[in-house]
Amino acid sequence: MKEEKMKNPMRDVVIDKVVINMGVGEAGEKLRRAMKVIGLLTEKKSVQTLAKKTIRDFNIRKKLPIGLKVTLRGKDAENFLRKALWVKDFKMPNYSFDSQGNLNFGISDYTEFEGMKYDPDIGIFGMDINVVFRRRGGYRVLRRRIKRAKIPARHKLTREETMQYMREKYNLNILEVE
Repeated sequence: MKEEKMKNPMRDVVIDKVVINMGVGEAGEKLRRAMKVIGLLTEKKSVQTLAKKTIRDFNIRKKLPIGLKVTLRGKDAENFLRKALWVKDFKMPNYSFDSQGNLNFGISDYTEFEGMKYDPDIGIFGMDINVVFRRRGGYRVLRRRIKRAKIPARHKLTREETMQYMREKYNLNILEVE
C-alpha cells in the first residue's frame, strides 16, 4: 500500500508577527494615555512612531512623536489576535486580506476588548492591527548574510492560503464583499 502524498511541514502557514499601531496625532499627555492603553492590552512596552514630515495645518513637526506601535510574536501574537478577533465576532471582510496574504483591520475603541472598561482619565483610542504571515521554512534565505537570495514565487503565500488558514485555526468567518 502506498501512503498518500506526505505534506511538507516547511510549507505550513504560521503567524510571523502581529503589529498594533495607534496613531494619536500629537505628543504629550494624549500620547502617554495611549501608551497606557497599549500596555493594558498587550502587557508590552510600546515604541513611539515619529512624524516623517512637517504639516503646519495640523501643528505637526518632523520627527515629533505622534503614534505608538507594538510588535508581538509567538504565543503573545496568537493570544492577542484571538482577543482582537473576538471583538470583531470572528467575522472579517475579504478585503482585509492583501495580495501577499497579510491581514489588516482596525478596532475603533479599546473598550470593546473583553474585560476592558471605559476610564474617563484615558479617553477613547482606536488601533490598527496588522497580521503578517509566512511559511514555516525558507525565510532565512532572505535575511542571512552569506548567499542571500529572494524567496521563490512558489514559496510565497497567497491570499487564499491565508484565508484558509484563518478559517481552520481561528474559525474566522470571511464575508464576501465586493
